[in-house]
Amino acid sequence: MGQTEDEPTVGQLVANASRDLSNLVRSEIELAKAELKSTAVAAGTGAGMFGGAAFLALLAVILLSIAAAYGLTALGLHPALAFLIIAVAYLLIAAALILIGRRQLGKAKGPQRAIETSKESVEALKAIGKGD
Repeated sequence: MGQTEDEPTVGQLVANASRDLSNLVRSEIELAKAELKSTAVAAGTGAGMFGGAAFLALLAVILLSIAAAYGLTALGLHPALAFLIIAVAYLLIAAALILIGRRQLGKAKGPQRAIETSKESVEALKAIGKGD
């Protein structure tokens, strides 16, 4: 079974396969980079939009607070008292949120089942080790 001049050798076939595989891997990496870049741009744009919305919501809360204080002034209260009432209302809301948040944090516990099963696994391994 002689080899003709046109047929590649096993070494050439391996080299060609290696080169083709290398080109394929490089192409896949470039495709992944392009996809990740477009995804990162979209994520960044979305995050920027959320940031802008949060800023505008903050401005709206400030303006609505001023409007509420002027509304109390229109009812006959002194402006300083009206703004103080609005500020105290916000402080009461903040205090309520703090209390609710503390209560929720108190309910938060670690991964109790995972800790228990880990302890059980350690105990089982110790028991196996003592049995030797």
